[in-house]
Amino acid sequence: MTELRHRGAKDTDPTLQQQSSEDKGSDSELKGEKDGASDSEAKVDSGVPEVPVPADDTPVVLNKALSGLSSRWKNWWIRGILTLAMISFFFLIIYLGPMVLMMIVLIVQIKCFQEIITIGYNVYHSYHLPWFRTLSWYFLLCVNYFFYGETVTDYFFTLVQREEPLRILSKYHRFISFALYLTGFCMFVLSLVKKHYRLQFYMFGWTHVTLLIVVTQSHLIIHNLFEGMIWFIVPISCVICNDIMAYMFGFFFGRTPLIKLSPKKTWEGFIGGLFSTIVFGIMFSYLMAGYRYFVCPVEFNNDSNRFQVDCEPSELFQLQDYILPGVLQSFTGWSTVRLYPFQIHSIALSSFASIVGPFGGFFASGFKRAFKIKDFANTIPGHGGIMDRFDCQYLMATFVNVYIASFIRGPNPSKVIQQLLALRVDQQLHIFNSLKAHLTEKGLLPALEGAAA
Repeated sequence: MTELRHRGAKDTDPTLQQQSSEDKGSDSELKGEKDGASDSEAKVDSGVPEVPVPADDTPVVLNKALSGLSSRWKNWWIRGILTLAMISFFFLIIYLGPMVLMMIVLIVQIKCFQEIITIGYNVYHSYHLPWFRTLSWYFLLCVNYFFYGETVTDYFFTLVQREEPLRILSKYHRFISFALYLTGFCMFVLSLVKKHYRLQFYMFGWTHVTLLIVVTQSHLIIHNLFEGMIWFIVPISCVICNDIMAYMFGFFFGRTPLIKLSPKKTWEGFIGGLFSTIVFGIMFSYLMAGYRYFVCPVEFNNDSNRFQVDCEPSELFQLQDYILPGVLQSFTGWSTVRLYPFQIHSIALSSFASIVGPFGGFFASGFKRAFKIKDFANTIPGHGGIMDRFDCQYLMATFVNVYIASFIRGPNPSKVIQQLLALRVDQQLHIFNSLKAHLTEKGLLPALEGAAA
């Protein structure tokens, strides 16, 4: 009997042995949690593979010029010089127009996706998984096809109706998008390998969360741009200003740590960045609100087949007098101020960029600490990867889109017409008669007929 017991232990299924060892591991982890939080964190962290630290890509010229400085001041100068270079590039693409801005947003989205997916491959050593790198990029293509197809249908309706192939694609766009996604889903299921099930599902989830964070919010940036370039430029500029000023205040005056996820962030930098960004938002909005090029919605001209930015500015971008509260009157000596209404909205935008926006950076810091990496990549010397620069921008883009939908934008006339034209003729006539009766009852139709005569 003893021999049989020994033989039975040896002949046990390896899968059951592995399962038993995993159960023991989970039991030990639970025991560690009872013993203390620090022990648990140490055990969890020790299970995360180390990701290789990327090499220093600082230009040789800068390294030589700053070789005599301490690492702290060297990093300060590198960040400062490259920040000015990026701001200059930002103004250049604004000058080149909305189409170039859209292309830049798409390029940034693809680069951010690549950086996060690459981290997943490095962390989980998943290069050997069958077809998974191909599937990740295929899902990116599917999601972009869905979102950008929706945008084309909404904003280029007359162009879509003019071309037969586009009209068919627009009519069945959602079905085509779903079919494309289902194809990728079936390809993933067919690629499952017995010894890699768990790892493949890890990466499947990793890919979809990345798509949710990066692609969805990039699409919202495009929608903000169509409302007028000011809704694109001012929020992005507020985030950039907050990032710069928080760094400056923290560098020179920082003493009190703000959050453990980012040990270098300080309360002095946070508060200094807040007030600086609000002042910057008000002044920068005043500067931009006077130009039609920035405030008019971006529309597609079907006659010239080009984007155009020309309109009669709405009340949001027309100067108005505002009576100051009594406290401010006694302090400034002014009873009224002349502002654009958009400047009032800019206070909300800049406040969000300063108070909530940094939490996008804190979230990214927690993600990087979880996987023991310093930056998402080393694309920009002194700044890390593209995702390191856009972690707050994506959160800001979502807020701006929700803010516009909640407080600024009403029903879209072109979209209403688009939906009416898709109805049957009898339904269109019914709506026409109902609208005519409503306008006649309000006393507006005779006035309109008289004006037309």
